[in-house]
Amino acid sequence: MIFGKKYLLKFSILFILFFSSCTNIDLNPKSKIGLEPENSTQELPTQINSVSKAVEKVTPWVASITTESSQISKFYTVRGEGAGTGVVTKSNGYILTNAHVIENAKQINVHLPNQPTYKAKIVGIDRISDLAVLKINAKNLEFASFANSDKLKVGQWVLTVGNALALKGGPTVTIGIISGLKRTITTSIGQFHGLIQTDAAINEGNSGGPLINLNGEVVGINQATVRGAQGIGFAIESNVANKILESLIETGKVIRPFFGISGQDFTKAIANELGIKHYEGIIVTTTTSNGPASKSGIKPGDIITKLNDIQTPDMNKFLDALWKLSPGDKISVEFYRNQTKNIVTLTLIERP
Repeated sequence: MIFGKKYLLKFSILFILFFSSCTNIDLNPKSKIGLEPENSTQELPTQINSVSKAVEKVTPWVASITTESSQISKFYTVRGEGAGTGVVTKSNGYILTNAHVIENAKQINVHLPNQPTYKAKIVGIDRISDLAVLKINAKNLEFASFANSDKLKVGQWVLTVGNALALKGGPTVTIGIISGLKRTITTSIGQFHGLIQTDAAINEGNSGGPLINLNGEVVGINQATVRGAQGIGFAIESNVANKILESLIETGKVIRPFFGISGQDFTKAIANELGIKHYEGIIVTTTTSNGPASKSGIKPGDIITKLNDIQTPDMNKFLDALWKLSPGDKISVEFYRNQTKNIVTLTLIERP
């Protein structure tokens, strides 16, 4: 049997090393803009004009968010202030931002160009995606349009617009390119998958603001940057953000299917260390007691390669396939154990 004491020891060491080496990600980022891609001088006037038009288009619906919080101790009350950015998504005052921007806030204020300051209420928070929806009492607001993030390409020009450092005088704009797609990062509040990587600077206060293309369309919601590194920032894809936005407005929460495992990409390095054949899939690290996976017989160490005949070569693809399903769906799962293929059927439940 492969899964003896020697295997479990190696697997435990690999698991510890994997998570101890996670990059330090800052959700209240301070960063400088990275190097811009080379371009011919003949194209520069056109590019500059496009940038100016895009900024002019989006400025009316980029919201500056300030928060007030207080912590009461035995002897005194400590008051704090925070700042972030939001995106007006509906003419009647629904605003999308990051969950961590408004977490624990006692009061949330929203500022829009040429508008009074609004007090906002929380419609819903989704900590899994780090997104939240606010509502202000307003009508006839200009609002954002969302581009199809599935059509994004590495090297494409993008802009960030936001309330950087809570500076007065309007939003701060930075420019860069899409450096990567479907990235996974680990932060102090959890692991996030399927993110856009950009070298456009995401400064402190930009969290929750839009990542836009040169047409002034939202392609992502700015989330984090790598602390101490230049030109490495991350944004939530617009397609994901838009779906969560609608769910939070409609129900106040995001209903997701629950599979009942934790896992990671099954890399060739892990396969070599464990002395087993490499399969394109994810390796199960833990299972939830009495969860769908556990009840079906899936165990830690199993390598999942397909959900409903959809290949899952990594965690991003696995989650993409899973989150297109619904609680109550019956699905088939292909996995390998001891280098033997197995197929089980399980019923998904609603994520707690």
